[in-house]
Amino acid sequence: MRTPPVQLIVGLGNPGAKYTGTRHNAGFWFVEALAAREQVALRPERKFSGVAGRWRAGSTDVHLLCPTTFMNHSGRAVAALASFHRIDPAAILVVHDEIDLPPGAVRLKRDGGHGGHNGLRDIIAALGTREFARLRLGVGHPGTSDQVIGYVLHAPGRAERKQIDAAIDDTLRAVPDLIAGQWDRAQQQLHTRG
Repeated sequence: MRTPPVQLIVGLGNPGAKYTGTRHNAGFWFVEALAAREQVALRPERKFSGVAGRWRAGSTDVHLLCPTTFMNHSGRAVAALASFHRIDPAAILVVHDEIDLPPGAVRLKRDGGHGGHNGLRDIIAALGTREFARLRLGVGHPGTSDQVIGYVLHAPGRAERKQIDAAIDDTLRAVPDLIAGQWDRAQQQLHTRG
């Protein structure tokens, strides 16, 4: 898969106060932290079924999106914004919680399946391709598969949240490389951190 500059960064999560602090909202946490760092206002955009913002990074317009469709229907929001702004799927980075990584671990992935993640499953269906980048934020695993739903829909403990927040802070430093299309450089920086 070619690696163009990232033009759309999507954070996955569920809307509403009930879900704000839950592990499944790690993607939201990332986009909110990035928006704060870049002083980008995230505003409700009905036509994109989410909250969205945009800033100019060098010569690239970068869009931020947090779908408010609930996780299982994230694809509707992503496809709407990508279609409206004519953003190729290969220029999309989806940020999501990853139970197969410990809290604080981060991995970049160019494409692939959904791995059981319903947000990714819906985005693949809506875009008609798996060829978009993913940023996987580790939140840890509950131990058995039958506990996953309850686990991701609950808040992490204080120590775990601190690890996740530290990973987000570190990852923000790699965003300029991703926007510039410097995938290998960003990947090396992130995969050596833990």
